[in-house]
Amino acid sequence: MPTDDPTRPTGRTLFVPSADRPLALLGQCPAYAPTPLRRMDGLGAEAGAGVLFVKDESTRMGLGSFKALGGAFAVARMICDAAGTEDLAGPRARAVASGMTFITASAGNHGLSVAAGAGRFGARSVIVLAATVPESFAARIRAKGAGILRVDGDYEASVAVARREAERRGWLLLADGSWQGYVDRPALVMEGYTVLAEECRAAFAAIEVWPSHIVLQAGVGGLAAAVATHARLNWQGAPAITVVEPEAAPCLRASVAAGRLTPVSGPHSDMGRLDCKDASLIAFEALRRDADAFVTVGDAAAAEAAADFARHGIRTTPSGAAGLAALKALDLPADARVLLIASEGPED
Repeated sequence: MPTDDPTRPTGRTLFVPSADRPLALLGQCPAYAPTPLRRMDGLGAEAGAGVLFVKDESTRMGLGSFKALGGAFAVARMICDAAGTEDLAGPRARAVASGMTFITASAGNHGLSVAAGAGRFGARSVIVLAATVPESFAARIRAKGAGILRVDGDYEASVAVARREAERRGWLLLADGSWQGYVDRPALVMEGYTVLAEECRAAFAAIEVWPSHIVLQAGVGGLAAAVATHARLNWQGAPAITVVEPEAAPCLRASVAAGRLTPVSGPHSDMGRLDCKDASLIAFEALRRDADAFVTVGDAAAAEAAADFARHGIRTTPSGAAGLAALKALDLPADARVLLIASEGPED
């Protein structure tokens, strides 16, 4: 596979670790603007970091999560590819989109992104939600014009239903997780997430300060892998990268320890968007190479970290604050320069 084609993965990755294509499409989206990279040394002193940067995703594109970058980009890219045009507003793309129905399982934010992208570009969408997903997310997704399919059980049960319905109805499955034989579409989702990483790179380059440590929360692992790989390939320095999972769902840690994808079992976690028992194949392959450590945090510690963020002006959830919870438990050097991601705003 050639390595000089920016539209194809390199031999190093199963996804394109470049923000060039998603940024080009986001140029057609008036809601796009880089989110703030906040220096929060007061909070850092409380948490054990000499310098603390927080990428605040709580207002991203009006959807309130980094996932606004992934599902919507994948929808747009698939429409462009099917229509043979980059003009999403043109008659050809609109005509093709009108015949496309996207379906995905979601813990909330990915479904909201797919629904928003499909609605904006003239396609249809159906989002499968487990019983554990708050009704506030379902209401926000319906407001984007998507159909909702509620299922009993956990996130993994919703994934199984989405796969079954896609095959039965001929709909386009657009999962943010990946598995053997299903990588191309989730690779597009992860390519969208590299916009966040590129925004961070540009901000650090502008001030000529780079993090010595990056702490990344993970569910199936898409965000963590996209940022870790982008940092390894494009950022200065060699930051230590720590991946954080709920104690109830350490699927990436288990997979890396086993050397293969390894599902885990456990109770429900209050970190709802991270409560995933099966890791993404693409993320696993990236993170077992690019991450330095895998740690877990409990629900109480994540809730406390969300309250810490709120005291310092960022409204997020235990999922969004999991990186801060982990940072508080790490024993870092006094001069550590740390990057965290407040990955979502409040559930409502």
